[in-house]
Amino acid sequence: MASITQRIQSLTGTSPKARALAQHDDDVVIVAAVRSAITKAKKGGFKDTRPEEILSGVLRAVYTKAGVNPALFGDITVGNVLPAGGGATAARMAALHAGIPNTVPISTVNRQCASGLQAVNVIASEIISGQIEIGIGAGVESMTFGYGGGAMPDGFSEAVLSNKEAEDCLLPMGITSENVAADFGVSRQVQDEFAAKSFQKAAAAQKAGKFKDEIVPLKVKWVDPKTEQEKELVVDHDDGVRDGVTAESLSKLKPAFKKDGSTHAGNASQVSDGAAAVILARRSTAKKLGLPIVGKFVAASYTGVPPRIMGVGPAYAIPKVLELTGLSKDDIDFYEVNEAFASQAVYSVQALGIPFEKVNLNGGAIALGHPLGCTGARQVATGLNIAKQTGGKIFVTSMCIGSGMGMAAVFVSEQ
Repeated sequence: MASITQRIQSLTGTSPKARALAQHDDDVVIVAAVRSAITKAKKGGFKDTRPEEILSGVLRAVYTKAGVNPALFGDITVGNVLPAGGGATAARMAALHAGIPNTVPISTVNRQCASGLQAVNVIASEIISGQIEIGIGAGVESMTFGYGGGAMPDGFSEAVLSNKEAEDCLLPMGITSENVAADFGVSRQVQDEFAAKSFQKAAAAQKAGKFKDEIVPLKVKWVDPKTEQEKELVVDHDDGVRDGVTAESLSKLKPAFKKDGSTHAGNASQVSDGAAAVILARRSTAKKLGLPIVGKFVAASYTGVPPRIMGVGPAYAIPKVLELTGLSKDDIDFYEVNEAFASQAVYSVQALGIPFEKVNLNGGAIALGHPLGCTGARQVATGLNIAKQTGGKIFVTSMCIGSGMGMAAVFVSEQ
């Protein structure tokens, strides 16, 4: 049976790619997208900075960059995973501190690793439905202050745990990585080669200054662990990026989750701190306000997968969003696929039949870090930056999601 998209195409005579690239007044466009640097949890530039302060800096930077009067925002949604209370009060405090008036509402959302993209999708959906004309989708995480046992409940219902898949939702993420590697035959060597390339691409991009246009420098207070003296620091680069990493150097690291396993600290995403923000608007409103238009939100999609192999999410979410838009894999110029673990990223790319050369052009979370609530919004800023550098037009962002899900979205660069 022909898909709805194919039937529309046969009636209109326009290709899905042409429709994605077309510009209409009702489009949801991106006015600006920025991120903070991503820093190592408990060690890096933001180790002494609370998440609401990082978020505040990014919110102020994004509306300043776009030249938007912050009173015009109809809503703000922030992806945040770890804080007590869902980070809702802290997000409101961050917005107020950023100079956004108290008339602008804000909420937080938690779809675990996809939370930042979920926030972008919430704002896009509100624009499409006519609830608002302009808003911010953002994401933040301080894994310095939030990560660990304190972020988990003190127990779970035994009745619910009697369901095997429900119980699998509590598997350590590293074990789900080992499950993917074992189930789909992703060897330690292949994982290490992929991880080394992530570091190499990120190090080369950092040296060439390719991240500068997407990163907002933030001045924070930082305590020197050696002298215990507090000083001001401008955090303006990703401090988890390491030069000189090779598959051979990674092969010397011990498995972290199973004695005979293949997942270790060098082929898994780093535990990190950071924030990102994306301003979205109806195209007609952006034009009326004289705002810059750098890109377009096309569509987003979610899917569920078995919790014990949660990392395969992108392999199912990406085809779903491509089906939704009618686009083919070949229509996509490049992909930002979150590297939660090398095992799942490799499997997803191979299962999709995407050339590795099209994936994470400037490295991914293995090299940069993965602040959980931030990543989905960060990928949008990174994707638009890569599009500007390469001339690419259509790109996909995607990630796996703890407890067994995947999310993907399609964006167009108009730079």
